[in-house]
Amino acid sequence: MESPTLCQPLLVPIFEVSGAWTPLIATLTPLISTRANPAIPDCDLLVRQHRTSPYLETTSLRGTTPFGNLPRRHSSPCSTPTWGWGPSVVDMTRGWPYIGETLQLYSQDPNVFFALKQKRYGEIFKTHILGCPCVMLASPEAARFVLVTHAHLFKPTYPKSKEKLIGPAALFFHQGDYHTRIRKLVQTSLSLETIRKLIPDIETTAVSSLESWASGGQVISIFQEMKKFSFNIGILTIFGHLESIYRKQLKENYCIVERGYNSFPTSIPGTAYSKALLARKRIREIISEIIYKRKKQRLMEKDLLDHLLNYKDVKGDTLTDEQIADNVIGVLFAAQDTTASVLTWILKYLYDDQKLLEPIKAEQRAIYEANEEGKKPLTWGQIRNMPVTYRMILESLRMSSIISFTFREAVVDVVYKGYLIPKGWKVMPLFRNIHHNADFFPGPHNFDPSRFEVAPKPNTFMPFGNGVHSCPGNELAKLNMLVLIHHLVTKFRWEVVASESGIQYSPFPVPMHGLPARFWRNE
Repeated sequence: MESPTLCQPLLVPIFEVSGAWTPLIATLTPLISTRANPAIPDCDLLVRQHRTSPYLETTSLRGTTPFGNLPRRHSSPCSTPTWGWGPSVVDMTRGWPYIGETLQLYSQDPNVFFALKQKRYGEIFKTHILGCPCVMLASPEAARFVLVTHAHLFKPTYPKSKEKLIGPAALFFHQGDYHTRIRKLVQTSLSLETIRKLIPDIETTAVSSLESWASGGQVISIFQEMKKFSFNIGILTIFGHLESIYRKQLKENYCIVERGYNSFPTSIPGTAYSKALLARKRIREIISEIIYKRKKQRLMEKDLLDHLLNYKDVKGDTLTDEQIADNVIGVLFAAQDTTASVLTWILKYLYDDQKLLEPIKAEQRAIYEANEEGKKPLTWGQIRNMPVTYRMILESLRMSSIISFTFREAVVDVVYKGYLIPKGWKVMPLFRNIHHNADFFPGPHNFDPSRFEVAPKPNTFMPFGNGVHSCPGNELAKLNMLVLIHHLVTKFRWEVVASESGIQYSPFPVPMHGLPARFWRNE
C-alpha cells in the first residue's frame, strides 16, 4: 500500500464523497454500468501502438459509433487528434458524463469492482473517474514500470482541495530535488536506529489506550480508538514529548480537518470543507508557536520537527516555517487512518479465528514471561523476533489491502507494452488486484499467514507502495502493530459485538461501524 501509515494523502479518493452523496450513490450506482454517453469523445480507449518509440507515440484510434466500427477523427482533449484505424484497442464502459464510474468505485466492494474489470478486460484497462480518463494496471510489472523504473514519466496527482488542507509544500505533492531532500529528512527521523528509542513511549501509549478501552466494559469502535492511538504516536514521532495543551489543540483542530477532508470542496461558510480550512489555519498557527518556542529556547530534539528545523541545503538555505508546517501536517495525516484501518482488521481476523490467535498468544506469552510477567519493557531484539505475529501482520496487510490503488499522471505520452497512455491521463497501479491474484498468492481469499514463510515474488506484495514515493514510515507502522498486539493478547481479551457484518469505506475499507467491541483486562 503506498504508505499506509505515512502517506495517506497519496491514497485518498480523487472524488470527495460526503454523507450528502449517499442517496445519490444508492440511486445511480445500479445504472452506471449500462449508461453510456455518446457525446463524450472516445477517451476511454487504450490504443495499441503501430509505430516504434521508446516512450512517445501519437497513434490512431478506433471508436465505436452508432454505425459500427468506423474510422473517424479523434477530437478528444485527452490526446493528439489523429485519423485512421487503431490496430488494437481495449475499451470499457464510460459511465455517466463527468462522473464516469466514480460512484461505483467508491461505493462498491473494491474486490468486486476491480476483479470484474480485470476479468473482462485483462491486466490493462480503462475507466473514467470524475471526468478524468484513467488507465488501471493490474500486474506487478506494470506497477513497477510506473512506480520504479519509469517513475520520472509519472507524477503524483491530487485534487487541489486536498492540497489546500494538507499544504502545497508537503513532500508527497512533489517529485524531483525538493521531494528527495524532504523525504531524506523524514526517513532519517523514522530510521530503525531512531524508532527503536521510541519503544518505551509506544508501550506506554499502547497500554494506556488498552486500559481506557477496558475501563467500564463499554462498547467502543475499534477503528475510532485505533485512530486515537495512531494519532498519539504520530504526535510523538513529530514533536517528541509535546506539552499537553498543544497536543489537545492539535487534536481538536485535526478532527475538524479530517471531517472535511473527504467532503465536497466548497468555501460556503458552515460547510465541512469550509470549517476544515479554518481548522487547518489554526493548526498552522499552533505549529508556528511550537517552532517559535523551540527556536527561542534552543531546544535540541531528535524528532521530525528538529530535523526539519535544522535542515540546510548546499546553499545554506533553510526551510521556511510554511514548508515545515505543511510537511508536519502531511505526516500527521498520513500516520493515522491507514495504520488504524490495518489494526482494526487485525483484531477482527484474530477474533474470528481462535486457531489463528492461539499461536500468537503463545509466542507473546513467552516474551511476557521472559520479561517477568511484563515488569520489564520490551526490547528491540524481542520485537524483531516475533515471526508468528509478524507473518500474521503481513497477511493482514495483504488481505485488507487498505490502499487499493494509487494515482499517478503521465507527464508525457507513454507507451507500455504497446499501449499508449497519453500525457495528462491518470494511471492507477492496482495493489489490491495484485495482492489478491491467485497466481502470486494461492487461495487469495483465505487468511493464511504461513504463505509468508517464503518471501513473495518480487513486486507482488506492496502494502507500503513502491519506488521513491513508498511509505518512509513502514517500519514505524509495523513497530506500532507489534507492540500493541503484544500487550493486547497478554493482558486483555475482547469480544466483537457487531450486529451486522460487512465493510464500509471512509475512504479506506474497515469492518462495518468500525468494528464495535468490548475489552476486558485478564484476571
